[in-house]
Amino acid sequence: MTDELSTPLGKKRRKTKQGSGSSRWTGFPWGRACAALVVLCGLGVSAWIILVDDPMGGRPVADAPVNLEPDPNPVAEQVASAEATISPAIVNGPSIITLGESAEAQDTAGMPASDLEQDLFEMTGSGPLPRVSSTGVKPFEAYARPSVSPQAAGGRKLIAVVISGLGLSDATTREAINGLPGTVTLAFAPYGSNLEALSDMARADGHEIMLEIPLEPFDYPQNDPGPHTLLVEQPTRDNLEKLYWLLTRMTGYTGIINHMGARFTASAADFSPIMEELGLRGLAYLDDGSSNRSVAPQLARQNGVPYARVDSFIDTNPSQSAILAELDALKRTADERGNAIGILSALPVSIRTLSDWANALDQQQYLLVPISALSGAETAR
Repeated sequence: MTDELSTPLGKKRRKTKQGSGSSRWTGFPWGRACAALVVLCGLGVSAWIILVDDPMGGRPVADAPVNLEPDPNPVAEQVASAEATISPAIVNGPSIITLGESAEAQDTAGMPASDLEQDLFEMTGSGPLPRVSSTGVKPFEAYARPSVSPQAAGGRKLIAVVISGLGLSDATTREAINGLPGTVTLAFAPYGSNLEALSDMARADGHEIMLEIPLEPFDYPQNDPGPHTLLVEQPTRDNLEKLYWLLTRMTGYTGIINHMGARFTASAADFSPIMEELGLRGLAYLDDGSSNRSVAPQLARQNGVPYARVDSFIDTNPSQSAILAELDALKRTADERGNAIGILSALPVSIRTLSDWANALDQQQYLLVPISALSGAETAR
């Protein structure tokens, strides 16, 4: 009792049992013992790995060869082993690719038609952009339909006729391709949805083809040639970017023809970079003849661009009788000068009337030729 009263508060004396067996292990260092045991086990495993040559403990191991190459396809090997030589043949103007001919039958230039065409354009984000090939061949030269020159015509008058606005109507375009002689040049608008297929069809049928480029008229935008129209007083870079987009709409054409553009073609400052680009890319320029203020003849000469100018619009009055009268007038122009160029729209009546007129043309006096036969610096007028 006295002891409890004299003990400070919260510091009660612990009672211990005398003679208990567990009291002998109360102070034993269990943590240190366990740590030492783990270290000994680790040392034993390490010694086993170092000293024993088979650390896998006798586990069976087998080496299996792995072939990363797929088994050869017998069909592919058979096709690859068959020799197929590609060579060009000129049939009615376009390049026709044939298979199975010998190497000696290839073009003397040593470049098959498919390779030549690959070298005549550069791929851009918008599509294939025409260019002069690495061997110096120009698209104007490669895609021109073979024809007689004015000097080799033997006194016959040369007449070239262009159908413009093709590609917008699939049915009308096919009618022009199939119904007109191959010597009639076909000009495609850049906005058709099936241009590549239709232009390829036209070339396969023997037609020389051109691409229409929209240029600013004086009454723009009331009279709008269409999207990507080249405009005056615009940065040259902007007009060139529009031109590049237009030029990638299809392939295989000899050059371009203006669609409208009386204001643009009268501005040397705006037109000059465009004509320079045509010269660098080996393309021709056909002036539709709608503006007497056009500076195209001078710019074409300065940049070495093959050039020609349309003499008359044949179907301003789209009736059969009026069209025939204009075609006869075109012959009289050819009689006076030795050659003449006319242009018609892609109208069914124009196509059919031209087809009948061409079939009845006196071949002893007149020859229907593609535009390239009349394009050159000496014919600029």
